[in-house]
Amino acid sequence: MKKRSELLFSAVRVPSDFLMLVAAAITAFFIRDIPQIIALQQKLYTFPFDQYLRVILIVIPFFLLLYAIEGLYDIRATKKPLSEIYHVFRATSIGLVIIIVAIFLKREWFSSRFIILAAWVFGVAYVAFARSILAQVQKWMLVKRGIGVHRVVLVGENSRMEQVRKTMKRKKNLGYKVVEHIPTASIKMIKELQEKKGVDEVFVCDPSLSDEEMEKLNDYCQIHNIAYRLMPTSLQTTQFSIALFGGEPVLEFHNTPLDGWGKIIKRTTDMIASTILIILVSPIMAIVALAIWIEDRKGPIVYKNERIGSNGQKFLVYKFRYMLWKHSIHKDNPHLEEAIALEKKLIRERNVRKGALYKIKDDPRKSRIGRVIERYSIDELPQLFNVWKGQMSLVGPRPHQEREVQKYREYHRRLLTIKPGITGMAQVAGRSDLDFEDEYKLDVYYIENWSLLLDIRILFRTILVLFRRRKNN
Repeated sequence: MKKRSELLFSAVRVPSDFLMLVAAAITAFFIRDIPQIIALQQKLYTFPFDQYLRVILIVIPFFLLLYAIEGLYDIRATKKPLSEIYHVFRATSIGLVIIIVAIFLKREWFSSRFIILAAWVFGVAYVAFARSILAQVQKWMLVKRGIGVHRVVLVGENSRMEQVRKTMKRKKNLGYKVVEHIPTASIKMIKELQEKKGVDEVFVCDPSLSDEEMEKLNDYCQIHNIAYRLMPTSLQTTQFSIALFGGEPVLEFHNTPLDGWGKIIKRTTDMIASTILIILVSPIMAIVALAIWIEDRKGPIVYKNERIGSNGQKFLVYKFRYMLWKHSIHKDNPHLEEAIALEKKLIRERNVRKGALYKIKDDPRKSRIGRVIERYSIDELPQLFNVWKGQMSLVGPRPHQEREVQKYREYHRRLLTIKPGITGMAQVAGRSDLDFEDEYKLDVYYIENWSLLLDIRILFRTILVLFRRRKNN
């Protein structure tokens, strides 16, 4: 069920976008008269402002139509700020290209290309800015005033239901309030809750319910204007297409878009990006290498550790050594037995992570420089060479040691179907504070839903995460 506040904010975005596009076009028109702009490019073409204004008032509704097609006026959209800016940029750019082509085909080339390009830049900036203001106002009304909150009933009695409940309670900006959770799809109980507390949505978190139960519940929700949501199993979230086999429809499940052209595009991007990044961060790596050498000269500056990569292939991952050499698990360490014994003791006493992997809280084995570089993941910069060599990718599941892979359950081996990465969805979501199962789910989502845009988003968020303290530090 759509809330009135959601309808209102969705409707307000239309005149807001219209005004911002008009303002952008006017700014582009008059910015030509700024002396600094004239110094860069002489104004060779004059166009009456009243005639110009009539043209933009005719053209702008066309841009609003493109915004609507792009999904920018969805009533209950869940786009994040970066995603919304991207969609504004894409729709505005498509509109710009269409207008340029139309002018060219009419053979009436608009001489002031500066105005066209400036209007495009200001249009994206103004619309994105206004939308961010509206989003903040809507968020404030939601969190502080409770306006627009969706009242939810959770159906099921399992860990998935509990996880959904905690997420809704913790992330108030999602706009959900759990009014009750019930073990079975009881229409009688939902009807009572609807009369007493009001129900906007029903989340079915237990996929083991019978088809008959879910069908009846869905029918009830449709009749009473209640949104019906089903939390899928891992199989149901896998991408698939419908094909014909002997005249019968067959579902063909796809493991990852990183096949064929997707694999080629990702490898090409990794090659170009890693080359550029190696050049840019080489001064930082030189300084870090010198600092490690000064503090602890006994061991190597770059620590090479065997990891399991794509399809189970072993490779050496490069990292700046952040531990004191006497505590490092390495065959060349003369104190290897003591180092292994200390690690086992620390895992028993200070491990704060569940699952196949471990995380030692307040690890005493780190050197002084090691604490700094490990905290901000500077120790992982040498892995750019792993990316350049094709052993890793910039984005992907983290590479694990063989002893960790041996603790995998069979389904965990899906992580080995693509190249490991320096950063990934799990890292930007919670760094190493996530339990392994939660990390696995995020990595599987990445594997199934990979796109170049998703990689760019993860890389951008990684930059933000790097400057936040880890909870376990």
